[in-house]
Amino acid sequence: MVSNPFDQIVTALGKTSGASSDFDLNPDVVLPEERKLRSAGVLVPLQKVGGDLHVILTKRSSALKHHPGQIAFPGGKVDEGDADVVAAALREADEEIGLPRNNVEVLGTLPVHETVTGFVVTPVLGRIRDDFAVIPEPGEVDEVFSVPFAHVTDPTRFSIQSRRWRGQRRRYYTVPFGPYYIWGATARILRGLADRLE
Repeated sequence: MVSNPFDQIVTALGKTSGASSDFDLNPDVVLPEERKLRSAGVLVPLQKVGGDLHVILTKRSSALKHHPGQIAFPGGKVDEGDADVVAAALREADEEIGLPRNNVEVLGTLPVHETVTGFVVTPVLGRIRDDFAVIPEPGEVDEVFSVPFAHVTDPTRFSIQSRRWRGQRRRYYTVPFGPYYIWGATARILRGLADRLE
């Protein structure tokens, strides 16, 4: 890592690449042309912990309809009151983990990512300026934790696994850390960032 990792990240975000999706590793899946996608934004919150850069993640409540119990970035669908996907990501991070919007310096965005649940997600990378009191949103977030940025942006830490989903074998990225099984859209977004940082 260079002395200022944020400069490296901003440079990486400036690189050109196409959109990603939960279907990247499953080229045999045919998506209907008329499918309706809902716009969403997620925050990839970056925070210095000691001398190292970390990414804050959440473990979603097992009671949720979409992606229950999975590891995710704070975020959600764009509401009418949101100016754009960046505003949605910042609002959701405030609601889900108690991160004040004015405590985040937005560094940029990654290309959109389409999920199997019909969302087109814009990952927003943001530097957390100061420490804050983490407040998990009851009913939505079971846990808030952080992982080293170097771990989740190291291509050698990723593997491709598969399981049966709706009668078909579905392949996906994973980047486990300790007890946390980071997979699916979250791992795919991190893999896209890792590729840009190489």
